[in-house]
Amino acid sequence: MLDGIESAVRGRCPEIAAVKHVPATLSLLLASLSLAVAAQTALPPVDAGAPAVTESRPADLRPLDARLLDAREALRKRDRARLAAARDELVAARHPLAAWADYWELNLRLAEASPIDLEAFYARWPGSYVEDRLRNDWLLELGRRRDWRAFSIELPRFRMNDDRDVSCYALVVRHLDGEDVRTAARAAWLAQREAGDGCGTMAATLFEARRITSADAWQKARLSAEAGRQRLARDAVALLADPVADKALTELWEQPQRYLARRADGTHRQGAELAVLALVRLATSDPAAAAALMDERWAAALSPDTQAWTWAAIAKQAAWKLQPEADGWFQRALAVPQAREVEWTDDTLAWRARTALRATDPGRWQRLADTISAMGPVARADPTWVYWYARAIAAQAQPGAEGEAQRLGAQAMLERIAGQYHFYGKLASEELGRAQTLPPRPAPLTADERRAADAHPGLNRALQLMAIGLRSEGVREWNFSIRELGDRDLLAAAQRACDREVWDRCINTSERTRTEIDMAQRFPTPYRTEVLAAAKEVGLEPAYVYGLIRQESRFISDARSHVGASGLMQVMPNTAKWVAKKLGMRYAPEQIAERGTNLRLGSGYLKLLVDDFEGSQALAAAAYNAGPGRPRRWRDGPTLEVAAWAENIPFNETRDYVKKVLSNTSYYAALMGQRSVVNLKQRLGASIAPRTTTATAENKDLP
Repeated sequence: MLDGIESAVRGRCPEIAAVKHVPATLSLLLASLSLAVAAQTALPPVDAGAPAVTESRPADLRPLDARLLDAREALRKRDRARLAAARDELVAARHPLAAWADYWELNLRLAEASPIDLEAFYARWPGSYVEDRLRNDWLLELGRRRDWRAFSIELPRFRMNDDRDVSCYALVVRHLDGEDVRTAARAAWLAQREAGDGCGTMAATLFEARRITSADAWQKARLSAEAGRQRLARDAVALLADPVADKALTELWEQPQRYLARRADGTHRQGAELAVLALVRLATSDPAAAAALMDERWAAALSPDTQAWTWAAIAKQAAWKLQPEADGWFQRALAVPQAREVEWTDDTLAWRARTALRATDPGRWQRLADTISAMGPVARADPTWVYWYARAIAAQAQPGAEGEAQRLGAQAMLERIAGQYHFYGKLASEELGRAQTLPPRPAPLTADERRAADAHPGLNRALQLMAIGLRSEGVREWNFSIRELGDRDLLAAAQRACDREVWDRCINTSERTRTEIDMAQRFPTPYRTEVLAAAKEVGLEPAYVYGLIRQESRFISDARSHVGASGLMQVMPNTAKWVAKKLGMRYAPEQIAERGTNLRLGSGYLKLLVDDFEGSQALAAAAYNAGPGRPRRWRDGPTLEVAAWAENIPFNETRDYVKKVLSNTSYYAALMGQRSVVNLKQRLGASIAPRTTTATAENKDLP
């Protein structure tokens, strides 16, 4: 057996084959390797009675499970000796999760690791999540070491291939091999959202080779300034090796208006680019002030393409703030003769499209269609823009036979998404004059299908990780395990999660199926008695409560967000205290995540929001996610159909949240009412407009 392992290790790593003087090291390594391989052959089953989901350490842990948590704590404290001891004990005991302790131990010393260490680890845990995750980590380490030969050998074995920095390092390797990677590298760099060595190294390497230009560097700096990412802007400017520009960036970032008034100089390229960065920074807080400075001085000082880009950047910030001037400033950008030469981002075009949706003039539909047409192919294929492009084409069609071709084209576009199970899929169906119907439930799972899911090693590890409190690790193990499953296997895996009441994996796994659609599995109704009671107590539609919980917590009863929201309905501590007093509930802070209490508090708060927003489920959902003050401001302005209003919500998270809560609710209403037809438009209501003078006064006390 050892001979076979040694051959496998040497065969998989040419660097090991080249090492001449490691017999003692290799013997020790192979001895531990054989122990670990043996550990894989007789793993104990997952404890069927373990709790399904928890964010804290269970009180009734088995000793070896507790040892694994000790290993995780040693990793957090970077205690190598303690972690190595725990790893050795878990491997020797053949614990089914020993691979995780082994992964943590090697990861902690990865900077000093050798190819021998890595190949031995891969041989110990072949095909597992941790094998591929460590390969991801090792590729990042090889990139940091600039060991491109070893990186090239390792990269084809990386199965997940989901790391942006690894992808950037790979582009460096392709460039060094003589391939022209400018287009792919530039796109990856401009799309980068977080600073990282991989994409930074790629940009520096290609800049030195003159494949990324100074114009590209300024473009990256502009996009970073627009998004408020100072580190990325500084990294881009640093490529130019100009200490004056670097110093100016610090000043203009913090005090853009002062910089523009005292130091900005548009008589040369660098000065003009720095002025654009300052204008963009000013626009993030005061678009009108930035626009005024453009009119007074900078429009004339900038090149036409730069002028167009800057007007659009100002317009985008105004659109995010729902300011009525945004549409006009976008039109100013497009009126510049060189506007067609500008490289507009899909995000900028999306905000231009949203301003058109908020407009009331007859030309808005044409502007909407033109904007969506200018998007890249991926953005144009998004259901959001498929739907609105079809609406724009239909709205411009002439009456009678003259407009028939446009109407047919719009219908064809709506048909592309009408069968899809999301917000715009349902709206597309209803726009075509038919309600969406629920698909027939798939055939019941067979005993063999269930047994295969029960025996799946990765799913077993995932469930046990979650059962002992390592939820993040369990979710990653689960997602890796289902990535290549077919529909029937996905349904079986989802059902296994449902049976264990791991509702988030149940839902997310079921949502991956393409032809076998089980809507009851995708939209489960756990804790039904308590949810119905809480909804009835305050007079809410149970489907709406379920639709919101599904989006808030995926039914993880002890979930806790990074901002401190707790429980099924993700209630904030101050909100819980206020609602309990309002409802006359006896309440103590430690009860916030207790299921029944959390449901009563969350449902009570949601009902108060629905009442305050005059029955609008869309406005109430936005308020539940972002606080009531923001939707009150967001409803000011023109009267909009609800879908257009929702699409203009400034926060990406809240925009997505509102659409999903409303979509979820429509499915729950059909399923709980035992109906096959799903209606969304009637739930949305006619429109959203500013609060009327005759409406009940706002409840200013709502937290």
